[in-house]
Amino acid sequence: MLAELQTRSPDTYKTIIEESRQTSNTEAVLWKIEKPEVAPSYLLGTMHLSDPRISRLSTRQQDLIAHSKSVALEVADLSEKAVGDAMLKAGHLLVYTDGRTLNSQLSDDEFKVVQRIVKQAGMPEQSSALIKPWLISMMLATSDCERKQVESGAKVLDLQVAQEAQKNGLTVKGLETIEQQLESLASIADDQQIEMLKVGLKYADRTDDLMESIVQMYLRREIGAAMPFQLALAAESGVPASAFDGFKTALLSDRNVRMRDAAERLLQDGSAFIAVGALHLVGPTGLVALLRERGYAVTAVE
Repeated sequence: MLAELQTRSPDTYKTIIEESRQTSNTEAVLWKIEKPEVAPSYLLGTMHLSDPRISRLSTRQQDLIAHSKSVALEVADLSEKAVGDAMLKAGHLLVYTDGRTLNSQLSDDEFKVVQRIVKQAGMPEQSSALIKPWLISMMLATSDCERKQVESGAKVLDLQVAQEAQKNGLTVKGLETIEQQLESLASIADDQQIEMLKVGLKYADRTDDLMESIVQMYLRREIGAAMPFQLALAAESGVPASAFDGFKTALLSDRNVRMRDAAERLLQDGSAFIAVGALHLVGPTGLVALLRERGYAVTAVE
């Protein structure tokens, strides 16, 4: 889709590439973290996907995990049961309970897409009107390709890290909880949730293409293009970039600080292997920059 954009709107494409190149700490997905008198640790930027081009750990990554004292992911337990239990406890974050409905905030055509997405996710179609926008956006983010791979037993990269750790007798730690993640998602202003959802609904039939575009950015170490690309699609949908301000603050900047603070307890002991989504690494508020602010030397490896 980025190539399509280059043909359809060369100026927009140029802006995306320029912003990507200006975004710091995008040249690697594996980083070495060092501080005097402490054994080095490593930080891996993942994509929460089972695509074999991404989910296979390199020989170096496997070796680093095998020789680590601790391994941490965004959350310790990514099993369906753990996620399901957390969502049951956080019902008020998932659905409207104040009389509002989703269909009253969308066009008839948009809501029909929502109903289709809800049904595909295995939920009752009649519940569509009560589900909050952020949750529908999350459902939209799972492509048909990814859904089929997971159903066939393929594991996302983060679970591959956990599996490798457990194989080496290590207990996987979490930098945050599923409940904290859900609270962050739900904290985005309602009007911004709706605007972001409208962008997703416009491209609902191209979820596979959207995901492939992001995968290509990851493989080429151009993850800094992901957000400018998303904002370009929003602009084409008539949605302003400001609609994503809450997402960037609540889902990235604020969580980066929380994860940095949790990671430091492991880094101080040395030989830690930490894996989080790649978007959490890049830019001035990313983990690479935040760790450097704390006096760590952080250098690109892969």
